[in-house]
Amino acid sequence: MNVLGIATVAGRLIAGEEFGVDSDGHITSHSWLLPDKAELIWGTLSSLLIFGLLWKFGGPAIKKGMAARTERIQKELDAAAADKAAAATEAAEIRQAKGDIEAARARILGEAEEQAALVLSEGRARLEQEIADVRTRTSAEIASMGSRAGDELRAEIARLSHAAVDHVVKGSLDDATQQELIESFISRVGASA
Repeated sequence: MNVLGIATVAGRLIAGEEFGVDSDGHITSHSWLLPDKAELIWGTLSSLLIFGLLWKFGGPAIKKGMAARTERIQKELDAAAADKAAAATEAAEIRQAKGDIEAARARILGEAEEQAALVLSEGRARLEQEIADVRTRTSAEIASMGSRAGDELRAEIARLSHAAVDHVVKGSLDDATQQELIESFISRVGASA
């Protein structure tokens, strides 16, 4: 049963009307198409009352909701237009910056090549200087080692010749000859003094 039917039945109960009931317990009406007069009157009145209340209270709320929705949609459209304009401006800036980037890239690469050439030439000059210093130090060390080896060789020869002379002298001199040499040395030292 709908709202209209419920209102009609409530009106009949209040008015004290009797209902026609069939053998199955269903309420019957005089016509299959039209309701009873009382049902038609009460249904019309209740429908007019509900429509009037909806018009009075629901109408302004619906108008307010539609106005708010329209305003919200308009704000979204305005924001979208502003975002589109900002994006177009940013795209133009990016395109301009891209040209600037290409120029900056070429300038940076040129500077890098110049610096690399400068570092390379400085490195080569420093390397050549270090090689010359190493050669000078090596030559000095070789000369020093040569003179030291010559000094050590002379000292060793002197030591070996002294040992050889001592050995030869001891082996060729007997005690009497040695005593005679000592006394002759003493007498020469005593005569010169």
